[in-house]
Amino acid sequence: MNRPKIIINCAMSADGKIALPDKTQMRISSESDMKRVHNLRNCCDAVLVGIGAVLSDDPKLTVKEKYVYDSRQPIRIILDTNCKTPHDALVVNQKAKTIICCKENIEKNTFQNNVEILVCKTNQQNHLDLHDVLNRLAQKGIQTILIEGGGTIIWSFLKEKLVDDLLVYMGSIIIGGKKTPTMADGIGITNANEAIQLNIKKIEPKNNGVLIHYQLRD
Repeated sequence: MNRPKIIINCAMSADGKIALPDKTQMRISSESDMKRVHNLRNCCDAVLVGIGAVLSDDPKLTVKEKYVYDSRQPIRIILDTNCKTPHDALVVNQKAKTIICCKENIEKNTFQNNVEILVCKTNQQNHLDLHDVLNRLAQKGIQTILIEGGGTIIWSFLKEKLVDDLLVYMGSIIIGGKKTPTMADGIGITNANEAIQLNIKKIEPKNNGVLIHYQLRD
């Protein structure tokens, strides 16, 4: 399959949580790590999230000029099977182009002209087929995609082994909570043989936190 390079980036607590127990977004990254993230966005063709992250966090997914000199804005991609993205969501504002990936035979919302609706195939679970999504995005010239969440989307890409680099910033905090969102939500594995194996490429201390660069093991 012809697909873009996939980079997952996320920040989590020392106990693996990415939000508050009620799923409210919270900042975990240090200021220096925020600069790293925005420079990473600036280097990628596109930034991708799932509809869950859009509805719960309302992210802009743009590059902040305070962190990046002479910034450019990547394409924003939303995996939104049923096209539930609100008209007033920040991710569809005029700051950058947005591609909303959805399935066939549903009512498509109307957005401003910077938003493109991309109809993609679904899998047996009636979720978007990630292989088809990535193939269609590659056809549009997108070569590098940064995935920023949420946990269900991250899990889906890891499960399908469609990840080239996994960058995890671990902050020195504990959040707790049995049902608190984690980096990789979703159904998880059913037995130990299905565990997704990783190789550590680099570990970098950052302002009382640590950045770990993983790659999937062959």
